Amino acid sequence: MIPSGVGLRIVGDVHGDARAFAAAAATDRFLIQLGDLVDDGPDTPGVLRIMFRLLDEKRGLFLLGNHDFKLARALRGDKVRGEPTTRTLAILPDELRERTQAEIMAAPVWIDARPVFFVHGGFHPAMLEQEPGPFPPGRPENPLWARALYGQTTGRVHDTGKPERVLRWVEEIPEGMTIYVGHDQRSANGRPYVRTGRKGGKAIFMDTGAGKGGHLSWVDIDPLP
Repeated sequence: MIPSGVGLRIVGDVHGDARAFAAAAATDRFLIQLGDLVDDGPDTPGVLRIMFRLLDEKRGLFLLGNHDFKLARALRGDKVRGEPTTRTLAILPDELRERTQAEIMAAPVWIDARPVFFVHGGFHPAMLEQEPGPFPPGRPENPLWARALYGQTTGRVHDTGKPERVLRWVEEIPEGMTIYVGHDQRSANGRPYVRTGRKGGKAIFMDTGAGKGGHLSWVDIDPLP
């Protein structure tokens, strides 16, 4: 899935910011986008075209994010709620719809490439032992899918209507491992937020607000062993 001997570029949530994503994609490195390609920003179709070109050229991949998951379900005919997905459906050209659904449904939910690990929403140690399995027929019943897409939540809801998220999962990252994650915009300085857990593992939060008034962040890392 990830070629050996090639440097990697890890890209955070894009959310429809095609101009920024085009800049991130201008690299000889293999690009790993951490999910949430779609919604919110001005040009989701442009983002998808860039990503599909990278896939065709075998120069990159994207993980399944919660916004991507909802869009694929909507394209499949499921009833979904949420203004961002509704807006995306309204502007998504007919020629992109079939491939968009297919590529999202085929996207990896997490990638274990120890000592690094890639996932959109949050990590759980059981992901090191289990495969995610196929795209579900409805909302994910597998708790590892829920963690991967939505992170760790308390069951409470903020005044904004969004679930309260916590980062207790970071404490369970094994020593020597680095988890690259999107979804949670934790940065206070415009740079990816780095947090080390009690076991010595580390999480790097790559979402810095692209498509939502912030900007797109990426980091370059050495080839995987």
